[in-house]
Amino acid sequence: MKLVRTEDAEGCILCHDITQIIKDKKKGPVFRKGHIVTREDIPVLLSVGKENLYVWEQEEGMLHEDEGAEILRRICQGGSSAEAAFDGAVKCFRYMSASEAKEGKIELTAETDGLLKVDSGALYRVNSQGEMMIATRHGNTEVKKGDKLAGMRVIPLVIGKDKMDRAEKAVQEENGGAPILSILPFRAKKAAIITTGSEVYKGRIKDTFTPVLEEKLGHYPVEIIGHAVCDDKPEMVTEAILRFLGEGADLVLCTGGMSVDPDDRTPLAIKNSGARIVSYGAPVLPGAMFLLSYMEEGQAVMGLPGCVMYAKRTIFDLVLPRVLADDPVTAEELAHLGEGGLCLNCPVCTYPNCGFGK
Repeated sequence: MKLVRTEDAEGCILCHDITQIIKDKKKGPVFRKGHIVTREDIPVLLSVGKENLYVWEQEEGMLHEDEGAEILRRICQGGSSAEAAFDGAVKCFRYMSASEAKEGKIELTAETDGLLKVDSGALYRVNSQGEMMIATRHGNTEVKKGDKLAGMRVIPLVIGKDKMDRAEKAVQEENGGAPILSILPFRAKKAAIITTGSEVYKGRIKDTFTPVLEEKLGHYPVEIIGHAVCDDKPEMVTEAILRFLGEGADLVLCTGGMSVDPDDRTPLAIKNSGARIVSYGAPVLPGAMFLLSYMEEGQAVMGLPGCVMYAKRTIFDLVLPRVLADDPVTAEELAHLGEGGLCLNCPVCTYPNCGFGK
């Protein structure tokens, strides 16, 4: 790239878009990057205040901003340019599509409903290089087809190839060269609901918990294959868990009986089913008395506290998408939810576009 006087730019190739702004009428490129300047263009360029222009001049070891952006795209999305070709101008790979590079910038968009995963360590390594940037949504966030996932750009008009090579090497050192971003699509699941509590079992009160879960599960590819109402006896709940698992349930949700009252025996019932308890309790409000466990074959069994019934967003909303995307949750990950784990119960809920669980 070199700097030339506009009057001397005839025949030169523009390195970037030239924007024209006319108040209340227009804001946009009057000439696109790559345009070859003609004699007739010069008065127009001068009229938009461009007395000097950056024009393209290939230099050894230097990359155009769009070439650098394509490398960032590959670091985020994975795959080579050939593997990711789609409709000529858009790249679709790993359930996400990429916009055409423009002014050194590329955006990624979800091509399916699922769970966004972000390698935070690798992302930090790239953003620490300077002269380049990648901004993403939070990881472990549920996304819908069409949602914007990330934007990346090279800051200067040209960048050293060695600098882009260092960025790729940093990711290689961090995670072996795996893509920084990935989407785990939601999988079709079979679920069962077990309502616990003598007050419901004996008909003293109406079960208002199950309809809440049916509504939440209805937003995902989940088939509810059974529902049981059990007394507070742990052996009855355990029997129901094992029965539903035997009938093919991938997910068993036990409601109620999660506090420390003498009659609340759901955690014991889940333990007696042979499930591996990941955590009983989570640093999230609402949802502190939540229990997550997995069977040896991978099915998830959860104990849901009463807040899931009456609070709009709880720990259940944070964990459910991960279970439906076959992304196992660890005790360490649950412990990390403390920062951001306080739902502010906003008058208008904007979850997941808020700080809850982030």
